This record gives sequence, C-alpha cells and structure tokens, in this order.
Amino acid sequence: MITSSVLVAGIGNIFLGDDGFGPEVMRRLPAHLAGPGVRLCDYGIRGVHLAYDLLDGWDSLVLIDALPCRDRPGALHVFEADRESLSSASGLDAHAMDPAAVFASLRALGGAPPYTVVIGCEVASVADGIGLSEAVAAAVPDAVAAVEAAVAQLSTAVKEG
Repeated sequence: MITSSVLVAGIGNIFLGDDGFGPEVMRRLPAHLAGPGVRLCDYGIRGVHLAYDLLDGWDSLVLIDALPCRDRPGALHVFEADRESLSSASGLDAHAMDPAAVFASLRALGGAPPYTVVIGCEVASVADGIGLSEAVAAAVPDAVAAVEAAVAQLSTAVKEG
C-alpha cells in the first residue's frame, strides 16, 4: 500500500473574530499528526502561498475555514469541496483568501486542486477583533477531532496506479 500525501491548511484572519477559526484549529492540532506524507500549515490570509504549495502535487487537502452563518453559529460541517465550481473564477488575487480564490489562483498558476475535504464552522461574527465567539470556540475541539479523522482516512488511502 502506498500512502497518500495530505496537506492540512488552516485559513482565516485572526483579526476578524470568528474568521480566525482555521488558525485556532491549527494551533490546537497535536504535533504528532504531522509526519511522513502529512504537512500541517496555518496559512492565515496567505492564499497565494497556499496555491503555490498546492503545486507540489499533494494527493489531498484538508482545508479548515470559517463558513457563513446559515443556521446556527458554531455548527461544524465536514464535506468534500466541489473543486470545479470553486476554481471557476479567473485570475490571481494575492489578497483574496477563500477556497474559490485559492483554487482559481492555483489554476492560473497551471495547477489543479487535489481532492479536498473542508472542515468549516458557521461564524457568529467577523467584526474587527481578536478571539472567537463562544459558540465557535466551543466547536474547536470537535474540529480538531474531525481533522484527525480526515487525515487518518486520507493518509492511508491506496493510490490507483
């Protein structure tokens, strides 16, 4: 069995309240999760950096991000990203930091997005300020567990070849 390479990427702006969800989850991940074939990185607002790193040919990406509030702040969602619709935007934007902008930048650089699992949390507020709301902070431990489960599943997947 060949193990897959997995990039775990936290994204978000710690200066915009709950938008700092991704970086906070990354801060809480156990160090032992990184190892051969698994890289952990808090990209913050560096979307172009993430796009360039994805050019290295990762088999899969676990993306941790804040999500718009649709129902209840603090609700955690784990889903496969639709890489085609997320990367349909055009151009390279060094200042944008959302999955669609990252994948569009990656395509503009000549790459293609890997299989992507998103672990996201619905926000309560993205107003100026440091620190997560109570509801989003309460979701962080479950998000850490979801990242660990996703990495375990993705890093042992057999590559077709």
